[in-house]
Amino acid sequence: MGDRIEIHPVNPQPRQIQRAVDALNRGELLVAPSDAGYLFAWAIDAVRAEERVQKLRGLDSKHPFTLLCARLSEVGRMAKLDDSAFRIVKPLVPGPYTFILPVSSELPRRFKQAKRKVIGCRIPDHPVLQALLEAWGSPLLSTTLELSADAAEESPDRQDAFEVAEHALRHVDLMLDSGDCPPGPTSVVDLSGDVPVLVRKGTGAVDFLDS
Repeated sequence: MGDRIEIHPVNPQPRQIQRAVDALNRGELLVAPSDAGYLFAWAIDAVRAEERVQKLRGLDSKHPFTLLCARLSEVGRMAKLDDSAFRIVKPLVPGPYTFILPVSSELPRRFKQAKRKVIGCRIPDHPVLQALLEAWGSPLLSTTLELSADAAEESPDRQDAFEVAEHALRHVDLMLDSGDCPPGPTSVVDLSGDVPVLVRKGTGAVDFLDS
């Protein structure tokens, strides 16, 4: 059973954030609140944590995960953000959006080995997750908090902190519990081609695609 840390949803206590950073340094798997429901989060080089997520969600090794970034400069380091993409992304972040972008040459080596051509990036608008990203100092990997039938658990309502703890806590090392959070999902916009493509309509408004 993982540790469940209660943390203030607006002014997260640095001591609690540091506990999460320590867990990431140990390669552990976290559950954290976001502006689109609770999610799984882990360090980019935490291969074992990623394998656990794949098993929990019933995913194969080729499934793409999302990079959580603290700011646009981090997105621009991990992915190619040309002028047209920048004009779309800038006014929407932080917020409940995932942007699919071409990978940059600075992408971590293990992503290059997987021959990834695009990657999902997002800048979440949640004080706890923002504080964690700032304290960690680099992007984290993440994915939706869902559980496959093999996990012997139902997928919880990702907005409901109690349900998340009830169904997911035994499968992870630490949960940052800030109470209920916005439900999500994110709106997913593919900016890797010549024209923006809406992959999924979520809670983030996508009126800009009509302009």
